Amino acid sequence: MTLNTREVLDKLVSFPTVSRDSNLDLADWVQNFLSENGVQSHRMLNEDGQKAAVYAHVGPDTPGGVVLSGHTDVVPVDGQAWVTDPWVVTEKDGKLFGRGTCDMKGFDALALVALVKAAKAPLKKPLQIALSYDEEIGCEGAPPLIEKMQETLPPAALAIIGEPSMMKVVTGQKGGRGFIVHVRGYEVHSSLLHTGVNAVMEGAKLIDWCNRMNAESAAGEPSEIAAMFDPPWTSVHVGEVAGGTAHNITAKDCRFDVDFRFVPTDSREEWEAKFFEEVKRIEAGMQAIHPETGIDLEPFYGLPGLRPEDDGAAEQLARRLTGDNASHVVSYGTEAGHFQGAGYSSAICGPGDIAMAHQPNEYVTIAQMEAGEAFMDRLIAHLCQ
Repeated sequence: MTLNTREVLDKLVSFPTVSRDSNLDLADWVQNFLSENGVQSHRMLNEDGQKAAVYAHVGPDTPGGVVLSGHTDVVPVDGQAWVTDPWVVTEKDGKLFGRGTCDMKGFDALALVALVKAAKAPLKKPLQIALSYDEEIGCEGAPPLIEKMQETLPPAALAIIGEPSMMKVVTGQKGGRGFIVHVRGYEVHSSLLHTGVNAVMEGAKLIDWCNRMNAESAAGEPSEIAAMFDPPWTSVHVGEVAGGTAHNITAKDCRFDVDFRFVPTDSREEWEAKFFEEVKRIEAGMQAIHPETGIDLEPFYGLPGLRPEDDGAAEQLARRLTGDNASHVVSYGTEAGHFQGAGYSSAICGPGDIAMAHQPNEYVTIAQMEAGEAFMDRLIAHLCQ
């Protein structure tokens, strides 16, 4: 079943692997595709067995190879105004439309075809592939996948994470942390508001803390690495707020998410400690009025940043293969920080424009896919040297 990159992309996009749903049909197809082309692969299931990561190794059973890292899940198309069928790749005006063509089944297709080609080449160093699940909901599938790969395969030296970067070499990425906040108040008539606890108004204090932190960070002097980012500081964001039952009742509940995006030089632990301290301060004032009130926090994702490396092996290789010598960093999240934290030299480089990711009528250009194919061919040649 030898297929070209476009045919593999067509097949990958045809599986509606939205993060809330199973990706097992896609995993089955990928493993069958690899098997029919002489590549043995491995599967790692999630806890309920409804999702699978796929990983494989070709070449000598020695350390020091390269990992091509991608994810198989995509974001929903619900409520988006698609002109074409999102689950069918449609070519028009030099663009390939479809959910995931850009983020990031385009890279997955390139990596799968490259692995098949590499299996037939006289590799001196190995090539590995890592296709995860649940990247779109906080990169939750990457840590167990990396752990399983390190238990099963010879350790690779570096990882190329193929998120859309227009085939530019990205060496820095912000980390992230999210909390679901539930402020529990105490209802009374608003004419007696001093005897109750208004969850909305107490929640507003925590939201204002986010504003103040942003203002303080923006006014500070960024580090050399932080200055590469836009904005060059750790940001704190609240995008949605819900709470209250009536205009004349102190709100019993208020819910919102707090989202941190850390520059790689900032400590996630220190930011969390400041956040928890403010939560406790506000909560103490609430409980002084009524002891059953409080603020509950539920973390819903945690993502390490990618720190630029000094003469990093992944950066050097990606620059050699692309010819890109400029400096690039991104504020969006990827699995690169997880690979770096596990000991792999890591860089981000993949086809497509991140501005197209998650959008209705998402696309990757044919030119970007061709650039990706050239990258993979040069990578295989490098591994044969």
